[in-house]
Amino acid sequence: MSAPNAPRNDPSIGRLVADISRDTSSLLRNEIALAKAELKTSVTRGGLGAALFVVAGFLALFLVVLLSITVAYFLTMTGLHPAWAFLIVSGIYVVVIAVLVLVGIRLIKKITAPEKTIATAKAIPTALKGQPTAHS
Repeated sequence: MSAPNAPRNDPSIGRLVADISRDTSSLLRNEIALAKAELKTSVTRGGLGAALFVVAGFLALFLVVLLSITVAYFLTMTGLHPAWAFLIVSGIYVVVIAVLVLVGIRLIKKITAPEKTIATAKAIPTALKGQPTAHS
């Protein structure tokens, strides 16, 4: 049992607050360093993956050209003049492009504003002031 007037080894409130602040700061620095390391790895992998997609797309363009030439030459095997064969293949591409453009235009015309999000965003300032909103 200790004497009532003996010095206590309990840290002061100021010391506890300083320790908490130091430990919290250290924890945040370590978490940020960990996040940076993880993100660097993810970004590197993502960049490499994106580069591979670009290369694959570039090779796919070559493939389309070669397949188009192949189809045109197969048409010439039926006795068609090569100029007509290549014109037929080009015409097929024109039709495909036209369909894609028309479908794209139709989809773009269906785009609408996010009405619920706009209404909610407009209600935030009054909610922060503590006033009831129309949605409450």
